[in-house]
Amino acid sequence: MGLLDFLTGNRSDKIKDFQSRNAIIIDVRTKEEFSKGAISGSRNIPLQVLNSKINEIKKLNKPVIACCASGMRSANATSTLKNNGIEAINGGGWNSLSKKL
Repeated sequence: MGLLDFLTGNRSDKIKDFQSRNAIIIDVRTKEEFSKGAISGSRNIPLQVLNSKINEIKKLNKPVIACCASGMRSANATSTLKNNGIEAINGGGWNSLSKKL
């Protein structure tokens, strides 16, 4: 186990747990970035509009795996989602996340 896993818990295990509970993947990159490649079945809700979609996300009643290009925007999104009572995890960059799914 690496230092990062020790500090944050094993993200792969958390992702598998979320998947087993039918989590939705929200990609918070811009529409332009999303159109150039994305995880199949993921939803594109750019970080800039995430706050306006909170009630819509809550209605889905599912945990959320957030992703972006590198993990920075999805970290912000995860914090926003959690602060609004939504169970969420930062999946990091979409490309590396897709390999863990």
